[in-house]
Amino acid sequence: MKKITILLFSLLMLLSCGSQKSFQSFFNDHKRDLGVTAFQVPNFMRALLTNISPEINNLFGNVKDFKFITFTDISAFKQQALIQEMDLMTNNNFTDILSTNTVEKTKIISVKEDGDVVTQAIIFNSTLAKTSVIYLKGRFDPNKLKHLSETNQFENLSNSLIQNYQPKAITPGFNPN
Repeated sequence: MKKITILLFSLLMLLSCGSQKSFQSFFNDHKRDLGVTAFQVPNFMRALLTNISPEINNLFGNVKDFKFITFTDISAFKQQALIQEMDLMTNNNFTDILSTNTVEKTKIISVKEDGDVVTQAIIFNSTLAKTSVIYLKGRFDPNKLKHLSETNQFENLSNSLIQNYQPKAITPGFNPN
């Protein structure tokens, strides 16, 4: 009987520890949702991102993994669900370095640290019109991340990504054939 109790207790502990959500699972769960634009930038394309600003150029020199996902025109219920998913991800081993919650906007920057260096960062900006999440993995200065967020550099980056990768509308023209 004791063996069964110990086995069940061990199984429960494993299940409770395994219930954390990773950014990759969040990204995979939502990348095909309606109204979503998602980017997962491979290493060879990071050079394209460095042309946006000098600060972003300095930051992307250290990036090992970059993912971006944006949701447009979401309901208040969907916005709240996304905020709760962010909480699930960041509650385990992440530290919030900036959190702003108002009726109009929620902004969260959460990081994982190795000493005084940030190794992972999640930048979450949410309004009903647009919710964007940027995930960075590498080695970063936490103060630089906070400064880039406070000066809206990450929002500018997300807008630039969307503009650069949206398909251009083809205007009909005269075709003599």
